[in-house]
Amino acid sequence: MERVKLLGAGIDTYSYDEALEFAKANSGQVITINPEMLEYAQKHSEFLNIIKNAELVIPDGIGVQLGLKIMGYDIKRIPGIEFAKELLKEFQGRPVALIGTRPEILSKAVQNLKKELPDLNLVYVQDGYFTDTEKILNEAVAKKPALILAALGSPKQEEFLYRMKKMLPNALMIGVGGSFDVWSGVVERAPKIYQRLGLEWLYRTVKEPKRFKRIFPALPLFVLKVLKEKWS
Repeated sequence: MERVKLLGAGIDTYSYDEALEFAKANSGQVITINPEMLEYAQKHSEFLNIIKNAELVIPDGIGVQLGLKIMGYDIKRIPGIEFAKELLKEFQGRPVALIGTRPEILSKAVQNLKKELPDLNLVYVQDGYFTDTEKILNEAVAKKPALILAALGSPKQEEFLYRMKKMLPNALMIGVGGSFDVWSGVVERAPKIYQRLGLEWLYRTVKEPKRFKRIFPALPLFVLKVLKEKWS
């Protein structure tokens, strides 16, 4: 495995199956990186350091795949939501913690996950509306989960898990963004054709026009930055 650079951050070159095998066999922090996170890392050295110290960094989203392609790397995207669900399947029977999102969404997500994965062993479940981070970290660590999924939004979830990694060095942990929303059934995931083409962002933008300002001009500017990096 080679870790290649994109806008100063290292990204692993595993295929989906290789990344999954690595995650199953190791502990530490998994980061599912997207263009917004790379942009943030360029302006915040502490966040860039978290990425550099992650045990696994996978390209989540067509934007990162395109950026890597520009740099000469043919690396396929690894959708974080699918990767996290596969980890839940693999960790059935072992202690798992879910942290993040709104209470009502988390409750529905837990119900649906338990129906789909009857042997899921949830030892700690906490919504994302907390102010005492130290308390939540200590509570979660006391349950000794083998797998932690945090849906707190980036960069908060990566920062939270980076702290937890030091307290639970033998656990695997991954930030999952809006995955709980989809697993709860509150948010509909894009149809398969959009997923295969890497156009989930387009589907969600059509469904939620307010996301347009978040994506444009951010995505074109991201591509321009990658081109500038390549040419320099």
